[in-house]
Amino acid sequence: MDAPASESKLIDSFKMHVATIESADLEQLHALSVDSFKMHVATIESADLEQLHALSVSVGWPLRSEDLQFLRECGRGYVARDDIGRLTGSAMWFPHGDDFATIGMVITSPRLQSNGTARWLMEHVLRDCLGRNLRLNATRASRRLYHSLDFKPMRTIYQCQGIVRPADSTTTTEQPPVRRLEGEDLVAVAELDAGAFGVSRAALIGKIFAQSVGYGLFRGDRLQAFALCRPFGRGHVVGPVVADSNADAIAVIRPHVAAKENQFLRLDTPIETGLFATFLSQSGLAVFDTVLAMSRPGKGRADVVPGPNLYGLASHALG
Repeated sequence: MDAPASESKLIDSFKMHVATIESADLEQLHALSVDSFKMHVATIESADLEQLHALSVSVGWPLRSEDLQFLRECGRGYVARDDIGRLTGSAMWFPHGDDFATIGMVITSPRLQSNGTARWLMEHVLRDCLGRNLRLNATRASRRLYHSLDFKPMRTIYQCQGIVRPADSTTTTEQPPVRRLEGEDLVAVAELDAGAFGVSRAALIGKIFAQSVGYGLFRGDRLQAFALCRPFGRGHVVGPVVADSNADAIAVIRPHVAAKENQFLRLDTPIETGLFATFLSQSGLAVFDTVLAMSRPGKGRADVVPGPNLYGLASHALG
């Protein structure tokens, strides 16, 4: 027997209500209401580079458009846009193999930093990275967010930078043998980096190597230490740097310091004290700021921890 007309209307109304809820749930994944406007998520590849640069400048990050394009070529990520197309946030992740990734470029427009945009974008990134071991470098402003997302502190990273001045080159020991790196050295560089970083990132090292000047320390035919230097930000950045001792690290960095005298140079390092830190300070690279390296283990695997021979990061975003 057919239902009465009033009951049929009630059933139809209920079905429409359920459909509306399901549609709203789907929309919530791709849109976030903030104050009186709505933000929409999009891939970072779709973002206008000038807008992305303006977003980074708004939080005081001195990245060039070329640096941002390089990061987009190395990783994946998302941006948030408001109803009139302005970028209000970004977040990226950089895969290294199937089980590991670094996270970076997590930026929120200063006027929206307390409205959940960063967490919303991070949730998209974490969904993409499900099961991977993760590592990031957290600014003071972002540490509370990452703690809430189950990231644990590892160690402090010191952002050393400044106008280069000649360091004291006097020494009582013989200088280790250092030479300019060539294309045939790339495989050895990637292998040495993998041991120091904790996981192979050969593809990234290849991209960095292609735009860098590098110096390596060899004993016999074996590469023992290296330092790459490339244009970045306000001048140049040295990194990654891998060495087994302070003396070896200084040896591969010294040629970059000599070449950049009276220019701006930056190096991000976990080394706080000792001969290496003293050399940086004497060269004009004072500690400008610090970030906290944090990690989150993936499913079924122990965390990937960098070794003590990683003297310099590639960058905050790339590790």
